Order: sequence, then C-alpha cells, then structure tokens
Amino acid sequence: MFYSEIYKSTVKTLFLFFVVLFFVSSVGCKRKREKEAGNDLQHIQETGILRVVIDFNSTNYFVYRGRPMGYQYELIQSLCNDLEVKAEITVSNDMTETFEGLKSGQFDLIAKNLTVTRARSLEVDFTEPLKQTRQVIVQRKPSKNTPDSLFLKSTTGLAGKKVHVQKNTSYYRRLTHLSNEIGYPIEIVKDSVNGVEQLVAMVSRGEIDYTVCDENVAILNQSYYPNIDVSLKISFPQNIAWAVRKGSGEWREYLNRWITKFEKTEKYRQIYYRYFVSPRTSGRFNSEYHSISGGKISEFDPVVKKLAVKYGWDWRLISSVMYHESRFNPEAESWGGAYGLMQLMPNTAEALGVNDIYDPQQNIEGGILLLNWLDKQLITSISDSTERIKFVLAAYNIGLGHVQDAQRLAEKYGKNSHVWENNVDYYLRYKSSEKYFEDPVVRWGYCRGEEAFNFVDRVIGNYEHYRNLIPQ
Repeated sequence: MFYSEIYKSTVKTLFLFFVVLFFVSSVGCKRKREKEAGNDLQHIQETGILRVVIDFNSTNYFVYRGRPMGYQYELIQSLCNDLEVKAEITVSNDMTETFEGLKSGQFDLIAKNLTVTRARSLEVDFTEPLKQTRQVIVQRKPSKNTPDSLFLKSTTGLAGKKVHVQKNTSYYRRLTHLSNEIGYPIEIVKDSVNGVEQLVAMVSRGEIDYTVCDENVAILNQSYYPNIDVSLKISFPQNIAWAVRKGSGEWREYLNRWITKFEKTEKYRQIYYRYFVSPRTSGRFNSEYHSISGGKISEFDPVVKKLAVKYGWDWRLISSVMYHESRFNPEAESWGGAYGLMQLMPNTAEALGVNDIYDPQQNIEGGILLLNWLDKQLITSISDSTERIKFVLAAYNIGLGHVQDAQRLAEKYGKNSHVWENNVDYYLRYKSSEKYFEDPVVRWGYCRGEEAFNFVDRVIGNYEHYRNLIPQ
C-alpha cells in the first residue's frame, strides 16, 4: 500500500512535469515564431529578395505578347522599387498551399485578391485593403441551350443547386452561410484543380452551371465570355487585401504605409485603369498571345520550339532573348548595326551561315548557334549549366572577351570567377571605369558593361515569368 501511494505520487508528479514542459516549450516555440516573423522586413532588406506567392489569371499575373503583366504583378514591381529589392515570384492557385507556405516562411507575402475574413485573420495578418468587391454567382444567360429553370434570379434559387468553387476560398464559406440563411442545402463542390477563372470558363462552355467569383473579376471575364451573367450578388462589399505572417508587425506596418501612400499616386491610378477600366482590356483577353487564353509568346513559337529542340535549349529562354533583342520584330535594326529577331551583326551572321539576316528562321537559328558556341567556350570554366546561362547571355550581348576580362578581374580581386551575381557581374558593370579597363589582366579594354548586366537581368527575369506561365 505504501509503495502504491509512492508510485501514484511519482506518476502524478511526472505527468505535471511533462505538462509544464510542453506548455513552456509551446510558448517558447510560439515566441520564436513571432520573433522570426517580426524580422521579416529586415530579412527581405538584407537578402534583397521579396518572396511573393501570386495566382495566375487574366488580371493578376499573366504574359501578353511576351511581356509579363497583371494588376498584382505591377503592384509588386512598384513595391520592390520602393524596397530596392527583387521579387521572387511563386505561382500557386492552391489556397491551402498558399497559406501553408506563408506560415512556414517559404513566402514573405501573399499578393492575391484575398477576401478579409474573421477565420483567415486567425491564421494571417492582413494589410490595409487594396480595394473592395462583392461575391457574385456566375451563370449562363438564358438561351435556347440554357433552360429558364437554370437561370437564377435570386439567392433562394440556389436551393438544391450544385455550385463549383475553388477549394479553401471565402466563396465556400459564403455559400455555406447562404445555405443556412435560405434554410435549404446548396450542393457545394470544392474544386482543388481549377482556379476561379478556369471555373468561369467551364460555366461559359456549359461544363458546370454555377460558380462564384469576385464582382470585378467577373465583370472583366464577362467581356471575354459574353454568354455569362454575373448580376446575382451574394455578399455585401468585402475588403480585399494582401497577407503576411502572423506577428510580422514591422513588415505589415511598412506595407500599410506604402499602400496608403501609393494608392494616392498617378501611377496607381494608371495601373488600376489598365486592368479594370480600359476598353482595351477585353481585346487583350481574346488574344492568342495571352498566357491564359492562347498561351503563345510570339508568332515565331513554332520555329523557336523546333530549333530549341534541335539544339537543346528551352524555347522559352530563346523567346526571352528575342523579346529583349527585337520585341519580335524581324526587321529590327539597332544603332550598332545588328539586325533581325536575334540582333545579329552582319559578320557574325555570315560566319554562322546566315544568308538572309532578315529571314526569321535563319536569324533565330543563327542566334541559337551563337549561344551554342558561347556555351562551349565557357563550359570549362563554369560547369554549372544554370550559372553558365548568365555568362552566355552577357557574352551574347557584349562579347565573350569582355566577360572573360570580368572573370579575370573577379579572380584578381578575391571574388569567385565562376559565379555571376555579386561577383563577375560587378566587374563587368564597372569595366567602364579606368581603374578596371586599364588593369593589366584586362585584354579587351573599355566596355559599357551596365548594358550587358541589365540584359542578363531582364532576359532571365522574363524567362522566369515564361516558366511560371507558359508550358514547356
């Protein structure tokens, strides 16, 4: 009996000890996460990179005629200019993945049309609202192919109807509340594959009968799908905002100040007009060169794809080079005497077997052959293929000799001659300085390296956007 009491007392003590230990550990982890979140702004500024998750659709983020565009995309670019950092964009239309990525620290910011809700406010911290919108039912207009019984004139008509919505969105929660309000169940299908605009397209094609969408996005899509109706509103005006990690107070305060200030600028008014007001918007949606509707980068896609396969390049990288060299104009001529889509110099074109410098196929193939030759010259000194692309692009723009000069300068001054960023790129940029172009290790003299640096940055940047939005 005596030993039994001791055993019970010991077990109770150990139990209380582990409860207290678990509580202290949990509080410590929570405080650690809050401390880490509180350093988000500092981390962004120190690394020079803002990690953003964004969704691809016809308004937020897309490629049109080779150029990355979108309401959220342009806001992010303006924000990065203010922060003096670069954006690292991840594309995801999966809301669960989006929120988990933010909470785990994979992303610094969710730049989507997030509806501010009480439930979400428990998971993330919202910024000041960017705009307001209402939720609407998207359905087909009455026609000979759409029975009148399918067309909803009021929310009570939703009783017993099947409505498809994107999974883990505020649309699902609104329909759930609406079902309780009308006193009859609504069959809500949570779609984990398609985004909001894909569901709108499915309504237009007759594959599903109903979905839910924000009113401003719905109205824009109505210009692209004239057979849909978006007049039935199912919510009061709701705030739309960005989101940061819970407890990231300094970062959130910075964003709030920036949003409040930026929304008063002419630039913001121009961005908003471009995507939500301009009559040219609907024409853009109907273009085959829109990444949402057509998925083409340029009219030369078939030629580029064929040649890219032949020579072992990603066709989207070749398209990005072409965009920045000529804006897809086969008759482009530069001030320096370069011609055509890939801006070949006449003597280089001749050496590469290009007989007609203005012929699109010959010019593109000549450009790829030049990239191949440069790649072979650099493969010994730079074994990493991803890193080597930046050197190849710089050499394509300014000449291999100048790039190798910059490598020698990097090695001489204690930098890594095999790494582009913050190493070789620095010496190429400043090779216009007498200190460097007259250095004994330099063989090719003066050059305006800033242009090559910007070329690499822009081509790689566009290539990343193409990879995000255009299938391989």
